[in-house]
Amino acid sequence: MSDTVLCPKCSSEFTYPSDNMMVCSQCFYEWNPEETASEVANEGKILDSNGNELQDGDSVVVVKDLPVKGAPKPVKAGTKVKNIRLRPGSDHNIDCKIDGFGAMALKSEFVKKA
Repeated sequence: MSDTVLCPKCSSEFTYPSDNMMVCSQCFYEWNPEETASEVANEGKILDSNGNELQDGDSVVVVKDLPVKGAPKPVKAGTKVKNIRLRPGSDHNIDCKIDGFGAMALKSEFVKKA
């Protein structure tokens, strides 16, 4: 079996090591193979602001005041949200219900796992 490393950018098989990096001779893209492996492991996972993996049904806490379009007041920092649903592949990747606001979508970067 071959130990050829394919370029993550152009999928070329013509790559070579340079110091602790790999370099593609076709597109001249440079990458660290160790970082690429960890990115592949985290691919598809939704992480909170602290880097913890979120799951459906988790409870989270909002970490900063979030303005709500059409509402007179923002969602305050420290608001606890229970029973979240994840939507991978979406910009606002958390669906939830917040008391006083109703159903809404949040970005995972503005919450932390409770």
